Amino acid sequence: MTRMTAPDRYAVLGHPVAHSQSPFIHAEFARQTGEAVDYGRVECPLDGFEATLRAFAAGGARGCNVTVPFKFEAPRLAARVTPRAALAQAANVLRFDAEGWSADNSDGIGLVRDLELHAGQPVAGQRVLLIGAGGAAAGVLGPLIEARAAAVTVVNRTPGRAAALIARHMLLAAEHGCQLAAAGLDAPGTAYDIVLNASASSLAGAAVPVPASVLAPGALAVDLMYGPAAEPFLAWARAAGARSRDGLGMLVEQAAEAFWFWRGVRPETAPVLAALRARVEAKA
Repeated sequence: MTRMTAPDRYAVLGHPVAHSQSPFIHAEFARQTGEAVDYGRVECPLDGFEATLRAFAAGGARGCNVTVPFKFEAPRLAARVTPRAALAQAANVLRFDAEGWSADNSDGIGLVRDLELHAGQPVAGQRVLLIGAGGAAAGVLGPLIEARAAAVTVVNRTPGRAAALIARHMLLAAEHGCQLAAAGLDAPGTAYDIVLNASASSLAGAAVPVPASVLAPGALAVDLMYGPAAEPFLAWARAAGARSRDGLGMLVEQAAEAFWFWRGVRPETAPVLAALRARVEAKA
């Protein structure tokens, strides 16, 4: 009699996570690749991320994704941190190895791959405005620089946080010929080719925090969120004549990078993105 091996357990940990599409994405990756993966959701109390994470790992799990608001906390709990997660000082992927936990950040490479592979939008040579300086913004700045953006300006309600974020990326920017700047929301500059909303304004349902003058003719505006949370920013961009894109493609691409980090297998993303978009639109 053949004994069935239980699938390896993974999950997304955050607050809240009930809305997360990650279980669907990873189920599709597992089906496509034949990897034995069981992926769920774990809700964490705001003051209980570490305890919840340790209990999840102790229960035999192999790894997890980390989402808001715990991305800055995650790398501090790992024995090994990849260079891009160390630079971001934030992680959205943890792998539970026998010799210790490993942390990575797949947000930025997920964004760049979505822009270049699915949106037909090159990053090289472009002027980019990054709105926000939290965990999502921290994860994407380095890969934008490595993709050879001509310039990236980070704006935030608290300008000091934007300045601190670019300060630790200055050496990387110099190596790749990228100009970095930081500013408050009241002085974002004008005419960017790509405008990225990585701020909490989407989750809070607040008004778009920058004027339409930040959009160059033909600009692409991207909200790193998806669903109803992203719609105010995307509607603002369309009303200003810009192209718009939500964060579903980034979500799938960062998940594929996490899947590779865990399993050493890289799934095909295009069919999963198409299935996910159909699923989300059917529920709208």
